[in-house]
Amino acid sequence: MVFIFGEEMKNSVGRFIAGRVSTILGNSISPSPLRFYSSHSPPSSSSKLFVAGLSWSVDEKSLKDAFSSYGNVSEVRIMYDKETGRSRGFGFVHFSNENEAMSAKDAMDGKALLGRPLRISFALEKVRGVPVIVPRLPHT
Repeated sequence: MVFIFGEEMKNSVGRFIAGRVSTILGNSISPSPLRFYSSHSPPSSSSKLFVAGLSWSVDEKSLKDAFSSYGNVSEVRIMYDKETGRSRGFGFVHFSNENEAMSAKDAMDGKALLGRPLRISFALEKVRGVPVIVPRLPHT
């Protein structure tokens, strides 16, 4: 049995994903540009939180008020449906630094806001022009 930790594990998983994608797409993909993130710790220098589970009655002001006790909130954005104008149930909260974002995430994840529990993670940077591939791992 082999146990892989740290960078070696990331490289191993990257090679696996690149190999599977290469097989599916029929071309060669290098594993080196792949990045791996976990919602438990922030990606390098992230002060932006992804907030899911928002009630339809939550607006930017109420979301900012809920998070401002954990630090300086520089921006709040709630995503709305283009056709109906109704909230899509998620948004983003930007803090002025990482420590404030970390303390807000730890304190608010799972807490109710206007009757709905929030699910909070660190936001990933938007990647344009590149397909997002989520591999399905076999059940063992």
